[in-house]
Amino acid sequence: MLSRSADAAAAMGRIPARGAPPAADPGGGSRIVIGIGELAVTDNPHAVVVTHALGSCVAVCLWDSEAHVGGMLHFLLPDSKVNPLRAQQQPATFADLGIPLLFQAAYKIGAVKQRCVVRLVGGADVTGVQGQGMLEVGRRNQVAAKNLLWRNGVLIKAERLGGSEPRNVTLAVGTGGLRITSGNQIVADL
Repeated sequence: MLSRSADAAAAMGRIPARGAPPAADPGGGSRIVIGIGELAVTDNPHAVVVTHALGSCVAVCLWDSEAHVGGMLHFLLPDSKVNPLRAQQQPATFADLGIPLLFQAAYKIGAVKQRCVVRLVGGADVTGVQGQGMLEVGRRNQVAAKNLLWRNGVLIKAERLGGSEPRNVTLAVGTGGLRITSGNQIVADL
């Protein structure tokens, strides 16, 4: 599922790129901001990929140091079966569709699965109602991402999952550095 595919290019056309084009970064790179149900992949070593307000959603971040390819997916729900219409219109909203699309897009610009460093962030319980079964979207998102990656032989290098605070994530493509913030505070550098 996470291998090169001729369908990758066709699928990429269905992933919306909302908002303005990436803003120029003072360091000569670009800042690529993704929202819920979006992904971005780049081979620009001067770029940063950013997502904001990651609550129960999960960010899947990948980086290939040799190809200088970095990418991020910000998915909302674990399984596309809950909303087939949205799955068709915005597949990156769901872990089961978005994660393969992220890898396929990265492979298309030179990433190799065995070299990819994968880190997961998010899956928080921002409602404060832990232990409520179906309401535990953050926990279900964590499990979905880990299971899909594991079934496809992808190791997770680091994770910052759970908790109750929303987070922002920034991936520096040139170095692979991953910074997690909450409000104005640095939570972690992975």
